[in-house]
Amino acid sequence: METIKISVAKDKQVYEFEVHDFAHHEGERCKFEVYDQGTFIAAFEPDDHEYLRICKNPGKVDQEVLHLIADKLESMHL
Repeated sequence: METIKISVAKDKQVYEFEVHDFAHHEGERCKFEVYDQGTFIAAFEPDDHEYLRICKNPGKVDQEVLHLIADKLESMHL
């Protein structure tokens, strides 16, 4: 597992997250887990075209913020 720190901005507010990348994920776990100050808030997994889709959203994070996170992770080519 690799840990990555990312930030995204929405409406002039910057959000900081810690992302755990499970490089060898299997169907049981999502590939990326997102944490906000140590609290698990969301998870993503790649689809058949390697675009990320929301796997879990227990933190009830705003959909636009989730899409910004996914875009950032996709741009990193992990």
